Amino acid sequence: MVDVRFVNRDGVRTFPESQVAELLTNPDGFVWVDIRDCGDQALDMLRDTFHLHQMELRDCAQRNRVPKMHAYAEHVFMVLHAPEKGERGHVHFLELNLIVGSNYLITIHGPVNPAVQLGSAERETQAVLRRMSEGRLRPTTPVALSHAIVSALAGNQEQYIEAATGDVWDLEQRLTGDQVGDPEEYLDDLFRVRHGLLAVRTMAALSNAIFSRVAALPGLPAADAPLVSEIADRFDRVRDVADDEREYLYGVIDYFQTTLVVKSSLNAQAQNETISRLAMASYDQNEQIKKISAWAAILFAPTLIASVYGMNFEHMPELSWLFGYPYALGVMLLASLILYRVFKRIGWL
Repeated sequence: MVDVRFVNRDGVRTFPESQVAELLTNPDGFVWVDIRDCGDQALDMLRDTFHLHQMELRDCAQRNRVPKMHAYAEHVFMVLHAPEKGERGHVHFLELNLIVGSNYLITIHGPVNPAVQLGSAERETQAVLRRMSEGRLRPTTPVALSHAIVSALAGNQEQYIEAATGDVWDLEQRLTGDQVGDPEEYLDDLFRVRHGLLAVRTMAALSNAIFSRVAALPGLPAADAPLVSEIADRFDRVRDVADDEREYLYGVIDYFQTTLVVKSSLNAQAQNETISRLAMASYDQNEQIKKISAWAAILFAPTLIASVYGMNFEHMPELSWLFGYPYALGVMLLASLILYRVFKRIGWL
């Protein structure tokens, strides 16, 4: 869909697409062409009426992943991005193409991800159009109108960073208040916010580079140069704010990681102490078993001899010997003493 508007000091008026060529010859103002879907019909108009380069037509029809700028003899082509928060912390890059000529401005939205409403992609241009319709904004040149639109885009980047800052504060309060909950989910939340800040920081940095290049173009009118420089400075400020908030978030991440390390060390220390206690208990138990085993062996020798002589057989050695009984007792005592000395030497007693 293509909206054709003519802008002058009296305001803004809408015209049919068929009158674009005629409006371009009107010296009393300039033409603003806003394209929502750059299909074949729109591409034909851009090629036949505005004589865009084939590379520009390709960039208008397809999605551009990074901002860019191309300067031509009669116009400047720019690709910019605005952030849109999606599900699970994903950041959608809303593309806005601007073609700024001496007497016209072309704005092209998209292509837009199906997960994003088209109204979000038109947020900047619709906001500027409302201001113009209400008489609060009267741009006199295409550069002035593009300045208003890009200012709105930079403002959306700032709003995204402000929302991300609120998320950073919330994460910090959860950490300092010991309300982290599941550590894995908390860490996921941390890196989602980090991803958003990094995405907007990249948008602002590349946009700043684009407008810094535009400000250095030799054919830029002197009256428009301050507007371009102001936009470049604004994107530079957005980048600095994103960097500051990202650095603050890194502090929260470091604090959280340190907390995890300390807790892990304390748990490991507690486990080591428990293992040490169990080892000592096992050692004591083994020592007791050694003593019990040693005394059982010492007492086993007399028991064995007594058991042999307790058998009621008719033919037994020393059965009728006068010193048989003292001899048996002596053997019992001697065997017990020998075993006692052995176990004492090996440390079982």
